[in-house]
Amino acid sequence: MLKVGLLGAGRIGQVHAVNISGHERSTLVAVSDVNTAAADALATKYSAKSCSSDEILADSSIDAVLVATSTDTHSDLIEAATAAGKAVLCEKPVDLSLARAKECLAKAQATGIPVMIGFNRRFDPNFAAVKVAAETGEIGKSELLSVTSFDPAPPPVSYIKVSGGLFRDMMIHDFDMANFLMGAVPQEVSAVGSSIVDPAIGEVGDFDTAIVTMRYADGRLAVIRNSRRAVYGYDQRVELLGSEGLLSADNVLENTVSKATTAGVTSAKPEFFFLERYMRAYAAEWTAFVEAVVANSPVPVTLEDGISALALAEAATESARTGKPVTVSH
Repeated sequence: MLKVGLLGAGRIGQVHAVNISGHERSTLVAVSDVNTAAADALATKYSAKSCSSDEILADSSIDAVLVATSTDTHSDLIEAATAAGKAVLCEKPVDLSLARAKECLAKAQATGIPVMIGFNRRFDPNFAAVKVAAETGEIGKSELLSVTSFDPAPPPVSYIKVSGGLFRDMMIHDFDMANFLMGAVPQEVSAVGSSIVDPAIGEVGDFDTAIVTMRYADGRLAVIRNSRRAVYGYDQRVELLGSEGLLSADNVLENTVSKATTAGVTSAKPEFFFLERYMRAYAAEWTAFVEAVVANSPVPVTLEDGISALALAEAATESARTGKPVTVSH
């Protein structure tokens, strides 16, 4: 039984607590958060202890930690946890700084302790099926990828100020999805961004609407579209065009009921936000982590994967600011 410490008791920490405690091969034994009341409440719910992150890292009986704290703490906690001999599953991104993330990679690798980055969308059953179909050649050679990711509403500006920007905070999932589905990191990134949903987002130097195009060394292309506002719900789709066909994964709807009348055909809206849309993906992600740690096998989403996505986010940020394509350094 894998004994797990949860660092972070916020919204995403609570999602992870469900999966840790509900898995047959893991148990939640400790919770920490800068908001001690939140840590106390979550720990009590799962019969765990509430303590500081330092205490969790120093506890030799704890086998693994799940890092669900603010992004600016991720690299420090990964380094401390691996130095303490604890396997790590860390929420994205690795850091707000690519240089700092690379330092973290070097230190974590030196310990030989597994670190997995929480790009949960790889474990969505629909996107995973697209990956399998593409790898087995069902559409020939993949040539053009389109990723659509629209949030139902923008977060508060107070969050935007500390998020690292749309490309590092929101689109980083889509950069990883592109790397996942195309099986490579692109060579060049071009980005354009605007603030048309909420002018206050632009006033703090960020975008709420953006398009990124990416070119691969072999000529393949990928397009990512992001918006902070889709009034009809959480819009999450991918299309992969190949030499012999097209693969697509559409939205998951609130229900499967449709109505057909003389006025037309209607169906339910997409599930409203990521907690509803990706609950199965989070559970599958945790299972994959547990199985890798228990079997001492490679984790399916590596720290290097996290750095690749962050490199694309930094390139997109630069491109959007300068209006010029940016070559990605590998």
